[in-house]
Amino acid sequence: MTAEGHLLFSVASVVMVHQLQISPDISQGDWLHLIPGALAGALLPDIDHPKSMLGQWVRFISVPISRLCGHRGFTHSLLAILTGIILFRTQLPVSWSVPADFYQAVIVGYLSHLAGDMLTTAGIPLLWPVRWRFCIPLLGSKANKRAERSVALIVLVASFYLPAHWEVWWDHLRELVLAQISARL
Repeated sequence: MTAEGHLLFSVASVVMVHQLQISPDISQGDWLHLIPGALAGALLPDIDHPKSMLGQWVRFISVPISRLCGHRGFTHSLLAILTGIILFRTQLPVSWSVPADFYQAVIVGYLSHLAGDMLTTAGIPLLWPVRWRFCIPLLGSKANKRAERSVALIVLVASFYLPAHWEVWWDHLRELVLAQISARL
């Protein structure tokens, strides 16, 4: 996925998380914190690639990480996802000057980057250092900006149309599906 695709997908993802009210800090957050946080988080996983947008800005960090782990190595793994989830669930100390909504938006942006790269044929090494790659190749084999924009737009539009109380809606949908399954048995 291209940097543009990651940036668009991160904004769509933070809007989705906001609408789903997964985190009080994000659902009540300031958009002037949420959008920049998601954009920053969307670029972080590619710090392992010296030619990426972020890698070019901080080559002194990017080159050693690239040599140690390679592109789409540790920074694109299940360990990184688990680290993100753990960080997402923690509370920042009051003495930190980073707003909690910004901090959590960075995590959402990071996770959206990994989800976006999973949509490519190259996939991501979820079990790093094991080299198996996991993918759901919706975006094709080459950087496909039209497909990337479409996926981001679909997520963005879906987030605006989600019911306010999605848990109740999901329970009703699950009951409907289970009723259909039991009727066929």
